Amino acid sequence: MFNKSVIAISLGLLYALLTLYFVWQDQAYFSLSSLGLLAIFFAVYYTEWTFLGIAFLAPISINIEEYTQSFGLFLPTEPMLFGLMLLLTFQQLKSKILPKDIWRNPIIWAVGFYLFWIIITSITSTHVLASFKFLLARLWFIVPMLLFGTIVFAKLKNIKAFIWLYCIGMMIAMAYTLIIHAGYGFGEKEGHWVMWPFFKDHTIYGCMVAFIVPLVIGLYFSKKHTLLIQVILLSFIVLTFIALFFSYTRAAWLSIFAAVGVWGLIHFKIKFSLIVSIVGFIGITLFFSWDAIQIEMARNKSEHTTEEFGERLQSATNVTTDASNLERLNRWSCAIAMFSERPVFGFGPGTYAFEYARFQEPENLTIISTNFGNAGNAHSEYLGPMAEMGILGLVSVLLIVATIFYKGIMLYNNWPIEDNEIRILILSMILALVTYFIHAVLNNFLDTDKAAVPIWGFSACFIALEIQLKKKNLTFK
Repeated sequence: MFNKSVIAISLGLLYALLTLYFVWQDQAYFSLSSLGLLAIFFAVYYTEWTFLGIAFLAPISINIEEYTQSFGLFLPTEPMLFGLMLLLTFQQLKSKILPKDIWRNPIIWAVGFYLFWIIITSITSTHVLASFKFLLARLWFIVPMLLFGTIVFAKLKNIKAFIWLYCIGMMIAMAYTLIIHAGYGFGEKEGHWVMWPFFKDHTIYGCMVAFIVPLVIGLYFSKKHTLLIQVILLSFIVLTFIALFFSYTRAAWLSIFAAVGVWGLIHFKIKFSLIVSIVGFIGITLFFSWDAIQIEMARNKSEHTTEEFGERLQSATNVTTDASNLERLNRWSCAIAMFSERPVFGFGPGTYAFEYARFQEPENLTIISTNFGNAGNAHSEYLGPMAEMGILGLVSVLLIVATIFYKGIMLYNNWPIEDNEIRILILSMILALVTYFIHAVLNNFLDTDKAAVPIWGFSACFIALEIQLKKKNLTFK
């Protein structure tokens, strides 16, 4: 139906139309025609390289919203992802390039349900245009990374390359941040913005630094490297921990402890029934001790502005004077109130920022609150969808998280022991995902390429590796 020349010409015409649009809007400097055409050429004729290149570029991409004050777009990654989405669609229509096995994978089913519910709740949205823009943005992250990724990662070397490239991109971002930060004496206040323009603030920066901690350690222990590679990886590990410390991001530090705990559960093969029993016991204990816990938390006056590590960790439970914690509680309270008002369909994907202002209670307002409610999102990857898409929005996200970890852990347990390199990389990806989804209780970053690229990419890795297991006539125990 289509050949590469037709695809290249079609994408070229689309790019030309976008260029004319930017010129018409007096934003001609965004067109970057020569670079755009070069990107189209590589995407069509060197698709695999382009895909892997996105892993390297994601940590060092720049959001043009900082310069335009109109719309957010990460360059160069998001145009590349959008182009890959169109290319994949063309190729799938032509020759059904996606392996049939992926359509039976629970991860695909969970993500499919999530996208389906986004479409339904976009139709019922209070801001239909904003919701469909949200859907489009989700599609250009999920379609190329999750679906096309299953083809790219059929080659095991590409999984290793993807991890390496993302880590190298992060090393550049971290080295830049630390150099700038050093010029300010590693001050805590400056630590909130010195990662700009690669990262918006220290929260997403700290989140993604924590994310690569298991990856660089996994790369080091995955196999016996040459002396040069060992030195490089040890340098990566040291740089990552320094960057993590000076990110001044409490949630990132705590997510590392959570990853260590999950590593222990996996390594010592703790039975799932025992884990459920322990979690249930802790939940019941917290429920009956909540009043005492609240009293103790009220006594905690530790501020996140301190630069002492122990005090900053203690400040994570300060809900009396810590403005950051109080504002997060304010956003969560708004999300719950929004859900209570529209529990089935929610207000619509991507509408939280437009709606939460009227749900703010006076007693919950902080010094960093805004009466107009124009300061961002719900600060939770779970409560946000619940407010915007109702109960099924929350369920769809939880299903995605559950299926990703189920498949990842099953892969680790069933992958041939003799192929220890891949087993260790699988474990490192699982633990990296743990850091993100624990962090996601407090923040949400899947609307950025920084988080979406590796998370959907690793999900694709798990799908591709399961297909490899089936080819080896191995099944999950």
